[in-house]
Amino acid sequence: FSLFYCFPRGSLFLFCVGCESHNVYVDLFVQSTRFFTELFYLREIVFVIQSQSNSFHVKQAQRQRADLLKQAHSLTNPPVVLLLHSLSDNEGDWSILPLLPHLSHSFEKNSSWIVFLEEETNVNIVTLLHVLVKFNKSKEWFLGKPLHDEESTIIHHYAFAKNPSSFKYPDFAAAWALSLPLVVRLANKVRNEPLKSDFTIDLKHEIALYIWDNGKGPHLTAVPQLCTEPKDSPIARHCATTLSKEPPVCGVPVKKEDLFVAVKTCRKFHSERVPVIKKTWEKDALFLEYYSDHTDPSIPTINLGVPNTERGHCGKTFAILQRFLSSAVPNTKWLVIVDDDTLISLPRLRVLLSCYDPSEPVCLGERYGYGLSQGGYSYITGGGGMVFSREAVVQILNSGCKCYSNDAPDDMVLGMCLNSLRLPITHSPLFHQARPEDYATDLLAHQVPISFHKHWNIDPVGVFNKWLRDDSRTKTLDERHKRSEL
Repeated sequence: FSLFYCFPRGSLFLFCVGCESHNVYVDLFVQSTRFFTELFYLREIVFVIQSQSNSFHVKQAQRQRADLLKQAHSLTNPPVVLLLHSLSDNEGDWSILPLLPHLSHSFEKNSSWIVFLEEETNVNIVTLLHVLVKFNKSKEWFLGKPLHDEESTIIHHYAFAKNPSSFKYPDFAAAWALSLPLVVRLANKVRNEPLKSDFTIDLKHEIALYIWDNGKGPHLTAVPQLCTEPKDSPIARHCATTLSKEPPVCGVPVKKEDLFVAVKTCRKFHSERVPVIKKTWEKDALFLEYYSDHTDPSIPTINLGVPNTERGHCGKTFAILQRFLSSAVPNTKWLVIVDDDTLISLPRLRVLLSCYDPSEPVCLGERYGYGLSQGGYSYITGGGGMVFSREAVVQILNSGCKCYSNDAPDDMVLGMCLNSLRLPITHSPLFHQARPEDYATDLLAHQVPISFHKHWNIDPVGVFNKWLRDDSRTKTLDERHKRSEL
């Protein structure tokens, strides 16, 4: 039999030649109507790729947008695909909530859903449409793959301490969606009520809290088809979203000799924390120095002439930046600044850095925010490690930016400096300010982490061995490069 579709003035007519059974015809008509309903429904979806302004991430986002539009090429009006970093000059856009009034104003009349994607999220548009058409688009919906805390955690301000697993928040890597009625209401709330929290720490949890609004708003609705399974996994066949099996590999890992590592420590932790570094990741650094308030030749440590402070360490960090550009240390392309209780995989970091151009002012780590809804700034939280290209360090010091006191919070002062210079902070979720126990199990399951922070109530050597020791991927890439040079 043959099928013919006709669209006179927007109507749908179906002709079935060779359909002997009325039931076959009806079944084909229902399937065809559903197909075209979903096809037209795609026009009502706005995709927002949570992109970043660094050149590598712009390319990643553009590639993803091209894939979405290619999948939708048969539509006369393809869906809107936005790159978040290009929507405005507002530094706080990445925290989503300040962006909601713009999305509400632009898409309230003609759209039904805002779907947020990370750069590495793979989307099957047909499967996603099958999912979204099941929900009444005139109601408030908050859709995603749910994560939950197994114990109360500092990164969530110990919320729901009596029952941490009761509150669900979305895994951004699986994509998440808001219906337009919810976007409109939230946008009005953002316009009329100042955001209460000064700090943006774990965005996905904070957005879920804001939407839930102490029970006044919707909970996250779990959607099984929003997945973080590898794209080629057999169990991903039902998924509308998937991830790649490995983080992007952009080329040969950065050479050991291109990395300089600065460890901030102090006398009271020489015997407690420094031995952990020596037992775990120190061997992976070719150039590494320990900076302390006391010179200890057995480690050895270097006294930069900055008195130790209980918190902040801004004076010490800026002294490290100045030393990095001096002739006292090797001339390297990258500077890594860590605390003495940071656990880090330098081989994995070298793979990640292959994606970035050191001639650009790159500032990389886990991004936090301060006062983003009131014209504040982003900063790299120091405990997970701060990575700077040489060009970034040059621009920071040439700007004349300084600490207002030795014990000022170094990461936040650097954030203010970078904001004034309009240098972007590049976020990587592979850096972690806290311990593995402080993150959802399902989140870590699809990550290849680069760092964790804090030794509190854990065996730090055991944590390193479990989460960060595997460097076979780097060795394979290095060996491949050596063979290609022969």
